[in-house]
Amino acid sequence: MTAPESTSPKLSVPRLRILWSFARPHRRALVLALVLALVGSGMGLATPMVTKGVLDALGGSQSLRGPILALLVLLVVGSAVMYWQWTLLGALGERVVLGARESMVRRFLRATVPAVTRRPPGELVTRVTSDTVLLHQAATGAPVGLINAVVMLFGTLILMGVLDLVLLGTVAAAVAVVGVLFAVLMPGIATAQQRAQDHLGRLGGNLEGALRAIRTVKAGRAEDRTAERIAADARASAEHGVRAVRREALAWTIAVAGIQLAIILVLGVGAWRVSEGDLEVSGLIAFLLYAFGLMDPVSELSQNITALQSGIAAAERIRETDALESESDPGPEPDSGPAPVREAAAEDTPVLELRDVSAAYAPGADPAVRGVSLVIPRHGHTAIVGPSGAGKTTLFSLVLRFLEPTGGELLLDGRPYRDHSHDEIRSRLAYVEQDTPVVPGTIRDNLLLARPGATDAELRRVLREVRLAEKVDALDEGLDTPLSGAAVSGGERQRIALARALLRTPDVLLLDEATAQLDGLTEAAVQTCVRARAAAGAVVTIAHRLSTVIDADTIVVMEAGRVRARGGHAELLATDTLYRELVEALRITADTQAA
Repeated sequence: MTAPESTSPKLSVPRLRILWSFARPHRRALVLALVLALVGSGMGLATPMVTKGVLDALGGSQSLRGPILALLVLLVVGSAVMYWQWTLLGALGERVVLGARESMVRRFLRATVPAVTRRPPGELVTRVTSDTVLLHQAATGAPVGLINAVVMLFGTLILMGVLDLVLLGTVAAAVAVVGVLFAVLMPGIATAQQRAQDHLGRLGGNLEGALRAIRTVKAGRAEDRTAERIAADARASAEHGVRAVRREALAWTIAVAGIQLAIILVLGVGAWRVSEGDLEVSGLIAFLLYAFGLMDPVSELSQNITALQSGIAAAERIRETDALESESDPGPEPDSGPAPVREAAAEDTPVLELRDVSAAYAPGADPAVRGVSLVIPRHGHTAIVGPSGAGKTTLFSLVLRFLEPTGGELLLDGRPYRDHSHDEIRSRLAYVEQDTPVVPGTIRDNLLLARPGATDAELRRVLREVRLAEKVDALDEGLDTPLSGAAVSGGERQRIALARALLRTPDVLLLDEATAQLDGLTEAAVQTCVRARAAAGAVVTIAHRLSTVIDADTIVVMEAGRVRARGGHAELLATDTLYRELVEALRITADTQAA
């Protein structure tokens, strides 16, 4: 389902305020750039008048030294001012873009998990990359250029009036016609550009999703069909882009033709006035210089209005990310050393407890879990099983505080979650996802993600525990080998993630089927790690392979968001039909397990 296309982006005050919010921190630099622009324009406006002085001096047999020197001064100073203004605005634009990008990256990473996962990742990436580029000119150069162009236009017209009012009337009529036509055409240009950008954002989101699923796409022989769906947005973006180009071409053709027509009229009328003695030749030449230069402020006006309109659309898309719900306390970066000392809870107090907890992923949606009560002791292995959609992963999202409950409460060390910060809770937990993604960077970067101060000896210890040490040592760059999604197998990703979790020495280790992609020997080694961890702390496992939970101290069976039963393996085989069906579906019989 695609988003509705935007309406025409008018330069209204509220929308300009959105764009101004990006430039406001740099307003002093903007004022300086405007002053430089006005100084440069003033020098440009003075040049035709000085040229008239040169011609007058030539006609009167006067010295040309003064006028020529004045032209050289205008040239040198004007060039220096132009260089200063361009570098100032260029650097300022880069700082605005950098600020917007940094703000969005932090916003995305500090947002709640549901807020981020509701949108395609590629669309969010497009806002950080291509949308921010439109701010470069719109939030800095465009406002300065717009004001400067207006001053330049009126300054040119005023000086034309000083030279000859009749010729000014001729030019003013042409400028008025051009201005009206631009006012009619410019909104359509901006709308087409904005819609092209919208389709570009959707293209980025769809392409990112397709590349993530490239194996599935190829296995389904769906390359052409998938490419066609993505290319549809590319074609739509190009179609709106072409529409904008056509309107721009028409606008500029009208503008150039209008100014050229004005120059022709100036030549005809001016020659007549010279012949009548009402105008000097030097005055006509100076007027023509102003007329030839009239295209510059007209061009600058149109370009900056277009840049403003495109920038406003981009600024609004960027500011939409401010509405992403953020976690109330992002917390500091992980400490490089061991966890801080905290007051120990009583040994018989559960490390985690859920009391009649319900939760949904969106307001008004059906609860994903309802009325769940669960106690996780300080030591031991608790396994959670159940069919797809039973609420197992939602339970982990609640424990990790990715999701807030709509009813009931969770407790850590007997204290409600609301009394803890997100950082305090997550500092006590370690989590291994089922689809263990590789974090951009090296093997070392992935292992140090949650404990950046760990030593190489500690890294090698956890790699040995998950049977990866020999493979890492065999690599040319060892721990500093770059990783990518295609560089490691699914089983290796799982073992890297498990090693990262073990490095934390957490109070609670949360495993979402962390052995699903391992071979038998490696799985046995990992199970040994899990048993050792369960002896020192709490391990909670979501199990899709029941072989991983046979020895669990407690097995929790979930169905339709509720806890259906709990107990040991033998007890549940005897008393719970669903658990028995799950076991039978995997061809694991009670007799086989007993043996």
